Amino acid sequence: QVQLAESGGGSVQTGGSLTLSCLASGYRSNRCDWAWFRQAPGKEREGVAAVDRDGSTTYADSVKGRFTISQDNRKNTLYLQMISLKPEDTAMYYCAADEARLTPVEPLEEYEYDYWGRGTQVTVSS
Repeated sequence: QVQLAESGGGSVQTGGSLTLSCLASGYRSNRCDWAWFRQAPGKEREGVAAVDRDGSTTYADSVKGRFTISQDNRKNTLYLQMISLKPEDTAMYYCAADEARLTPVEPLEEYEYDYWGRGTQVTVSS
């Protein structure tokens, strides 16, 4: 059973930066795909960034050039580096993982992931 715990959220001003972390346990590093999702109040959860077991990354158009997903298997941690933050980035951010036989076809879609963390809040003020 994969378990995920996010941290690193907080409040920043427009243009600021944050790095989110997701500490993972119970996964097999050569068969796991990862992603970050976010959900703003009154909106559906959306995929932000993903990295599959082969190291291929995918980003939502809204964050390309500003967010970077990475992982450190030695530390069992997934990261999301966020720069040039905007008020519209305000949301609860969730880490997700999956150990399916195949890599995700749609890596920014919720249905591709079986394991979820509880989230960490990011608030960007103007």
